[in-house]
Amino acid sequence: MRLVTRVAAVNPLDLHTQNSHVLSDTNNSSLFIFFILTLFAEIIGTIGGFGSSLFFVSTAQFLYDFNTVLALTGLLHIFSNVSKLFFFRKTIEWKLVLWLGVSSFLLAIAGSYLTGVVEFKYAKLLLGLFLISVSMLFFLRPHFEITPTKRNSILSGAAAGFLAGFIGTGGAIRGLALAAFHLERNLFVGTSAAIDFGVDLSRTFIYLEQGFLDSELFMNVPFMIVAAFVGSFLGKRFLSKIKQETFQKIVLVLVFIMGITLLTEQLLPI
Repeated sequence: MRLVTRVAAVNPLDLHTQNSHVLSDTNNSSLFIFFILTLFAEIIGTIGGFGSSLFFVSTAQFLYDFNTVLALTGLLHIFSNVSKLFFFRKTIEWKLVLWLGVSSFLLAIAGSYLTGVVEFKYAKLLLGLFLISVSMLFFLRPHFEITPTKRNSILSGAAAGFLAGFIGTGGAIRGLALAAFHLERNLFVGTSAAIDFGVDLSRTFIYLEQGFLDSELFMNVPFMIVAAFVGSFLGKRFLSKIKQETFQKIVLVLVFIMGITLLTEQLLPI
């Protein structure tokens, strides 16, 4: 007796539908994770006063390649700074915006152009070591101060702008420079956002011009806009409930943590 095995016919349309559902679920999960990471980075960046890039650059690299992260970071910061300028529009120190902002803007352009031609292998390593050293110094010796002069402000702005353009994050250096002036916390956040806006506008234009962002990832933009405004709003609410001394310690702890993160990413790449 011969056994006959019957194989059910497979409809190609059914396979296509199943694959579409799998891809749709994967995309939805990725977008949800992206939104949560972006929202968290925005809240912490608002409280810290130096923007979301430190956290966003570190976490987004788990999802995208480095050039894509640079472009997404620039776009996120544009929306983020617009929202912060709205919420903190009455608390901006324009003299410091001029001192730090011009040098930041010019060096951000230089740094972002370099991303297309040079790969500085140890940039994150050096930035991580710098952030760890400086944050520990301020935390262990809270009365130590960087002299709040025009020269120091311009140099700090230049360093922050270049690193923002080159490796995607330089806000911590700007935050350390602003901390030397002992600004009230709302004034700190508003001034930092005003400085950062020109930096991010210039570098994002260059990233997009160099083709760092694929067209299909523009679907992330609405999520970034929502995360930027909601995160800035929540961050401001939390900020109003924190004492000035506690706020300064939070800034230093966040800088230290991100220094460790950048150092780990460089020494133990994924």
